[in-house]
Amino acid sequence: MNTITGKYRKTNDFNEIVLERRSVKVYDTEVKISREEMSEILAEASRAPSAINMQPWRFLVIDTPEGKEKLAPLASFNQTQALTSSAVIAVFYDANNTEFIDDIFGKSVELGYMPQEVMDMQLQQVKPYYASMSAAELRDVNLIDTGLD
Repeated sequence: MNTITGKYRKTNDFNEIVLERRSVKVYDTEVKISREEMSEILAEASRAPSAINMQPWRFLVIDTPEGKEKLAPLASFNQTQALTSSAVIAVFYDANNTEFIDDIFGKSVELGYMPQEVMDMQLQQVKPYYASMSAAELRDVNLIDTGLD
């Protein structure tokens, strides 16, 4: 199914999505994403469940020329993209996110994303699971969980 929305075409055709994808190497420096719009984008993206549902991600929006200049050496082969983009979103994970497990799951119940009984069952399983992990194992789990599903 293809539809035109504004100047963008939407499609659900897998082959079209995969085969017509392009890697942008230089962005239009005249295009700016407002902080309000960026906040809205991140808020909406953050509503997606993470792989293990602990939402360990933390975002740093780098949108000033000075910030992008500092970031560029870390961007290796993507320096041009970092320098010409409206903003770069650095994604980190919170290594202490398990301290907030009750709040994370409770918020899901509060917002209607998860029934209370599911939260109760998951907390009984997840808390001992995380408590038994080494720092290296927790790091690996957080790296996986930081990826949006």
